[in-house]
Amino acid sequence: MSRSARRTRRTLQVAGAGAAALLALSACSSSDDSSSTSDSSAPASADTSKKLSGTVTVFAAASLKESFTTLGKEFETEHPGTKVTFNFGGSDSLAAGITGGAPADVFAAASPKTMAIVTDAKDASGTPATFVRNQLEIATLPGNPEKVSSLKDLTRSGLKVVLCDKTVPCGAAAQKALDAGKLKLTPVSYEQDVKSALTKVELKEADAAVVYRTDVKAAGDKVEGVEFPESANAINDYPIALLKDAPNADAAKAFIELVQSAEGQKVLTEAGFLQP
Repeated sequence: MSRSARRTRRTLQVAGAGAAALLALSACSSSDDSSSTSDSSAPASADTSKKLSGTVTVFAAASLKESFTTLGKEFETEHPGTKVTFNFGGSDSLAAGITGGAPADVFAAASPKTMAIVTDAKDASGTPATFVRNQLEIATLPGNPEKVSSLKDLTRSGLKVVLCDKTVPCGAAAQKALDAGKLKLTPVSYEQDVKSALTKVELKEADAAVVYRTDVKAAGDKVEGVEFPESANAINDYPIALLKDAPNADAAKAFIELVQSAEGQKVLTEAGFLQP
């Protein structure tokens, strides 16, 4: 073998040994990194699950019933040892209950006006945040036998129409929509929350009701929805807040975070709510 060939072979051997050493070092480093990552993440997860326990009491607008019930179950699954209980109803009556001393951790209202009842009484902790918005729709009997196609159609003589009470966000929004259309409507009844208004149609006690589109969607084939342009003038913002004297503040904050997270927003938008 020539001197030149021997030199080339020796060079290749040295290079190969160096590469092997670098590969071993890299593997060792990679192994150290992955073990340190798993070590640092595991205790954090364990601490979080230990930290949250007990019951979270949420006062929420009636229109949030389906979506919040779903989120409550997700929360309990993510945080074993917790339980989420709900009080659904008209936002005005829920606000009155909170200011009257009813024990609760979270308030989710269907309008800033009803949330203001709680914040004005200084019963909220921090500033409420809008987490979704909602729009009105007309709910009719399946098949729309009365051929309702507009808000003006609800003013027809002989048509039995139900509205939410004007003190309730859905009722205030309906009045705003009627004002936008310069329409006057005398309902057969005013209901204390949106679910009660919808039930009147489901039970065939009314021909139509002005409710939220989320409620029409939740009712499935029990009612038929009719959109109307005036609803664009009466879209409600939904604020959520931690309450000042929350018995379980840590878990309440975590529930609010879930509502505002991408996961929570997915559940809400699938229910028909609009992004904030």
